[in-house]
Amino acid sequence: QVQLVESGGGLVQPGGSLRLSCAASGSIWGINAMGWYRQAPGKQRELVAAITSGGSTNYADSVKGRFTISRDNAKNTVYLQMNSLKPEDTAVYYCNADMRPLGGSYWRGYWGQGTQVTVSS
Repeated sequence: QVQLVESGGGLVQPGGSLRLSCAASGSIWGINAMGWYRQAPGKQRELVAAITSGGSTNYADSVKGRFTISRDNAKNTVYLQMNSLKPEDTAVYYCNADMRPLGGSYWRGYWGQGTQVTVSS
């Protein structure tokens, strides 16, 4: 079974840094774009950053210059380096990947279980 497993969330002070990781596992034929979304209490889930299989990236305006998305295709893993964190970055962060299972015919989006990031003094 194909799945995404996130790690790296936690509590950090304003101005601090965290690095999130998300590893895809299972019988995977291929992975296209991967990305990170977040959802704060009472708000809709929003795109934070995304990266294509070729390495092209895009970011939400609110995180440009502070967050960096990267991926290791050999490890089927995507990372989100978050610097200069602000209280408004507090949210549950979800990994998303467009994948095709081995033996399957379709590409579809998969979600991780989410990891809490709290920025507070």
